[in-house]
Amino acid sequence: MAQTNDGAVGQAALIAKFGLRVPPPAVTSLVGPGIRRTIVEDGRTLEKYTRSYAPEDSFAGHLRFALRYEPLDLGVLAAAFRAAGPLELEAWVRDEPTGSYARRAWFLYEWLTGATLDVPNAGVVTYTGALDNNLHITASNGLASKRHKIIDNILGAPGFAPTIRRTARLEAFMAEAIDAEARDLVAGCDSEVLARAVNYLYTKETKSSFEIERETVSGQRADRFAAALRSTNSFEPAAAASLVALQNTIVDPRYAATGYRDFQNFIGETIGTYREVVHFICPRPQDVDALMSAWAEMTRRLKGAADPVVVAALVSFGFVFLHPFEDGNGRIHRFLMHHVLASEGFTPPDLLFPISAAIVRDRKGYDDALESFSQAIQPFIDWHWTVDKEIEVENDTADLYRYWDATPLAEYLYAKVAETVRKDLKEELDFVGLYDAAVEAVRDHIDMPDRRASLLARCLLQNHGELSRKKREDFPELTDREIAVLEAAVQEVLRERQSPGG
Repeated sequence: MAQTNDGAVGQAALIAKFGLRVPPPAVTSLVGPGIRRTIVEDGRTLEKYTRSYAPEDSFAGHLRFALRYEPLDLGVLAAAFRAAGPLELEAWVRDEPTGSYARRAWFLYEWLTGATLDVPNAGVVTYTGALDNNLHITASNGLASKRHKIIDNILGAPGFAPTIRRTARLEAFMAEAIDAEARDLVAGCDSEVLARAVNYLYTKETKSSFEIERETVSGQRADRFAAALRSTNSFEPAAAASLVALQNTIVDPRYAATGYRDFQNFIGETIGTYREVVHFICPRPQDVDALMSAWAEMTRRLKGAADPVVVAALVSFGFVFLHPFEDGNGRIHRFLMHHVLASEGFTPPDLLFPISAAIVRDRKGYDDALESFSQAIQPFIDWHWTVDKEIEVENDTADLYRYWDATPLAEYLYAKVAETVRKDLKEELDFVGLYDAAVEAVRDHIDMPDRRASLLARCLLQNHGELSRKKREDFPELTDREIAVLEAAVQEVLRERQSPGG
């Protein structure tokens, strides 16, 4: 078999060889003259190999190269397996029945296609992982396949399995033990102070989650969502009834669902008077039930199987991309982040990280993370407007939502979790303690009613210990001398709290 000429190898070569209509892999490999080097640009990686790496120019040759050197894109492999058929792969397995790359290819073929190759079960040979742990984040609770002598360490289930590359950024986040930082912050905190801070954090997360969708919320809707957040640990996302009940809880009753949607959905905006710009086309209605069933199986599989923030990214972003309801998908998506972090023990008991507040401060980063998926799949969806101004998808798109690179989403979520622990959680705990000290300082000098003392302390803290001229009008019962004394008392509290030993 001829060696590959200079150019694409591995998964990129499989796309070209079979004319596959799939998003390109995050990592593209080339062989040619020059030295071995890596080029990273706009979130994509180009690996340049010398000619000595060139594989056989065949399906098996490029597949072997991908298994050996590349982080795998299961969408590319699923499409390539269907296009190539079983014969060449069966011949490879018969030629190398104990070879790790042949067995991995064999396992992935059957795992992704549901078909069975006409080859005997593997004999006595050492088990190896389906995914290379050096290149991927993998499941720690791998399932042994006796037929292939392969450990199924894929972060998902057949029918829904995004992959996450093992990047330096993710490894750095995981090494920082951010959950331990959070536990240290609350460990020495007074129980009453902590309870009040937690109450505020739930309120902040509720308001921020609606704000992301440019909605303001108050009254019963806010209360229902906050109550739902307090029940995240006991929630069961793998049960369709639980998701429907949650959707009913957090949306206007007029848009409450009785099940998953049976109509085509999309996300877009109207430009000017008539022009509708489509940003994201959701899965076809006929695919939703199967995709959600496979997503649910993934959530069951991932319990305790990987880093909790990684799992939260897969579960929450996987849900929002499937968009199974007409309304409430975004809020449920962010609810699921908290569910996973709580149920996996990453969040301290009865606490919540206001991740949505960090997202609100970085809307562009959030949009970029979402678009790492939506823009990748959009060119491969054939669709048209119907006479009723609805979208109709013309081709089979289910695999676009099943297999995708979740690395940018995991990195984004980890950054927001770190930020909310180090900023929002710390600042709120510090503020509650400072606020209590300021109220006590006010009462030490003047016996004011609780509501008035609290209001005055807050006004003073908001202006670095001074009462602004406008706020002065709110306290006509106090003399200028009394105000000066109270200002000095609160300023002393601020100095004590801001000192190194404070």
